[in-house]
Amino acid sequence: MTAVDLACAIPNNVGLAEKPGLRKSLEWFDVEFRKWWFDCGPAGVRDSEAYLRTPVGVDAGGWAQYGFVPLSQYRWGVFQAPAKPGRVALFGAIAGQPVWHALPAEHRDYIRKLLITQGDTEPGSVEQSRHLALTAPSLYDLRNLLQFSVEEGRHLWAMVHLLLDHFGDAGRGDAEALLARRSGSAGNPRILDAFNNPLQDWLSYFIWCFLADRDGKYQLLSVSESAFDPLARSTQFMLTEEAHHMFIGEDGLRRVIQRTIDLMREYDTDDVAPYGGINLATMQRFLNFWAPRIYDLFGSDESARAADAFFAGIKSRVHESNYDEHVRLEGMVTVERCAPGGGEYAAVQVPMQDALNGVMRQAYLHEVTMLMSRWNKLLARAGIAVELRLPSQRFNRRFGVYADRRFSPEGDPVDEATFETRRGEWLPTAADRAHLRAVQQPVRAPGTLAGWLVPPARGINNMPALDFEYVRF
Repeated sequence: MTAVDLACAIPNNVGLAEKPGLRKSLEWFDVEFRKWWFDCGPAGVRDSEAYLRTPVGVDAGGWAQYGFVPLSQYRWGVFQAPAKPGRVALFGAIAGQPVWHALPAEHRDYIRKLLITQGDTEPGSVEQSRHLALTAPSLYDLRNLLQFSVEEGRHLWAMVHLLLDHFGDAGRGDAEALLARRSGSAGNPRILDAFNNPLQDWLSYFIWCFLADRDGKYQLLSVSESAFDPLARSTQFMLTEEAHHMFIGEDGLRRVIQRTIDLMREYDTDDVAPYGGINLATMQRFLNFWAPRIYDLFGSDESARAADAFFAGIKSRVHESNYDEHVRLEGMVTVERCAPGGGEYAAVQVPMQDALNGVMRQAYLHEVTMLMSRWNKLLARAGIAVELRLPSQRFNRRFGVYADRRFSPEGDPVDEATFETRRGEWLPTAADRAHLRAVQQPVRAPGTLAGWLVPPARGINNMPALDFEYVRF
C-alpha cells in the first residue's frame, strides 16, 4: 500500500483498517508512548506549537506537509516505502529468491534483537537532548530540535510496529521495555553506551546529529535492502527523515565555525571565548569526546554475527546494490589485531565476509572526513592554519580491539599517566562546559539569534531563516 490513511487513529499506509488486532495493539502503544513523551520529550515546550513537517504520503515528490502543530497533539504513525512486486533477495545465500513478508523461524531471534536495538536508539536520542529546548539559540534551531525529536519518536514507532506485527505478545513486552529504559539510568539504561551520554549543550547536539545520525543512516541503509521486506520498506521511509537530522548537525557546525572565524578576524585572536564565541580548540575536544562513542556503534571490525546476517540476506553492506558481487564476498579487507597478551597492534588482511562492520565503518569515516574538509576550507580561506579532525579510531574506545588501551588522538600509544596529564588538552574540560553554559542562553524572539553562531543560509520550507515564528509558546 502507498496511500496514507489519515482518518485512522494511527496514521498509516500499512492497512491497519483491515488489521483490527494490530491496530488495537498500536492504539495501546500510542497511549503508553504519549506518557513517555510527556515525561521525556523536549522540556519546557509541551504546550507550544511548532512549524513541523508531517508525513501525508510516501512518494518522493510530496510525502510531507508543513504547518503549525501543537506538540501535545502530534500524531505519530506507521509508514513504509511502497512495495515492489516481484522483489527478490539481492544478497547472501538466498540471492535471487523471493523476499520474505513473514519471518522464517530460523531468523526470528536475530531480527527481534535487531529491532529492539535499533528501536532503543530512537527514544535514547530524544532523552539525551530533551533539555536543549531550554537553551535554543533561535526559534529556527528550536524548531529543528523539535522536528528531530518527533521524527526520532516516529522511528521508534516503526520498530515497534514490526515487533507487534511479527512477534505478538513477546513484541508487546519488548515495546514496554523500550519505553521503560532511560538514557543514563543507573538501573535501566539504554542498550548502547553512546545513548547514555546527555547532550548538555548545543555544540554536542550538532556534533551528535552530524556523527551519530550519520551512523544511523548507515545502519538503516544496511537493512534497507534486506530480504525481510517489511524491515526494508520501514527503513527506506525512515531514511527520508534522517537526512534532515544530519543536515541539522552539519550546517549547525558550519554556522558555529563561521562565527568563530568572524570573531577571530574581528578581534585578531585565537581565543574568542571572551567575546562570546567558541574556540576551535574547544570544538576539537568535543569532537574527540563524541567520535569514539560513535565509532563503537559499528561493533567490532571482525564479526561472525555480521557475516551470518549477510549470508542470511538480512543485513548487507551499505548500498549493496552498488557492488558487483553479492554472494561470495571473496575480497580482502585490512583490519588491526592486537598481539596476544595485549601487545603491539598489526595490520592484517582478512576476508571481507569476516570484516563487514569494518567495511561499513571505513565507508562512514570516508564520508565524514570529506564533509569536514568543507569546514577546513572555510578556515584556510580565512587564513587560519588550523584543521578540525576526527580522532584516530584507536582513541578513547570502550568497545572492540582498542577498548581500555590508551592512545593519543593521533593514534599513538601512551601510558595512563600521559593520558591523564593531557586529558584537558584532548577532551572537554570543566571550563569548556562552563563556557558553553554561559554563552548558550535561550533566544526566543523572531529575527534574533545567539552570538555564538551565524544565521542559517535559508529557512524551512522557503520561510525566512530567522524572521519567522517557528515556535509559538
